[in-house]
Amino acid sequence: MTESADQPTRPGPTTVLVIAKEPVPGRVKTRLTPPYTPHEAAWLAEAALYDTLQAVRAMPARRRVVVLDGRPGNWLPAGFDVRPQSAGGLDERLAAAFAGSVGPTLLIGMDTPQVTAQLLAPVLDLDAWDDCDAWFGAADDGGFWALGLAAPDPRLLRGVPMSTDRTGAAQRARLAAAGLRVRDLPPLRDVDTAADAEQVAAAAPDGRFAATLNRLTGVTGR
Repeated sequence: MTESADQPTRPGPTTVLVIAKEPVPGRVKTRLTPPYTPHEAAWLAEAALYDTLQAVRAMPARRRVVVLDGRPGNWLPAGFDVRPQSAGGLDERLAAAFAGSVGPTLLIGMDTPQVTAQLLAPVLDLDAWDDCDAWFGAADDGGFWALGLAAPDPRLLRGVPMSTDRTGAAQRARLAAAGLRVRDLPPLRDVDTAADAEQVAAAAPDGRFAATLNRLTGVTGR
């Protein structure tokens, strides 16, 4: 796909990967059920993915890629390539996403719809990788929401225990043990639970995610 005219015309050196899952009821945001139904959880997941991709679309990235489990939908804007996710555990899928990229690469997920181009500007600047080998964004739940590598190496992710409250610490320790110079991004909250959703919506009240949450809350009284 080609970039639209309103996208940045001076791309920096960094490719941005978004690892995502097609927002199918019963397959996404299952920890939101209850209080939300599987269909409502899927609507929230789609809104989170939409907001995330709109933010990435505004970034001066060299290339924008959705690494997708499933099929693209109308939530996918112009300017993105799509690659299928590999099989295996999350560490293997993240490792494979980096293995398919060349040059400085930043990976984020679809669980932080409050992300902005401004927040990630340090990783996307022309001098982002001067005296820096990796960028790391810790998540409030103990995981991580962003990982950037100057030289993508899947070995830096394989075997890191995922989906625990020590995942972020383990991943950052892996980077340090490899001798990489790491810079940190601000921590963000992932949307996993209904309480997370409320806090994230409050942090980004103008996005589609917040509007979807407000609509569902207004209808159901939750």
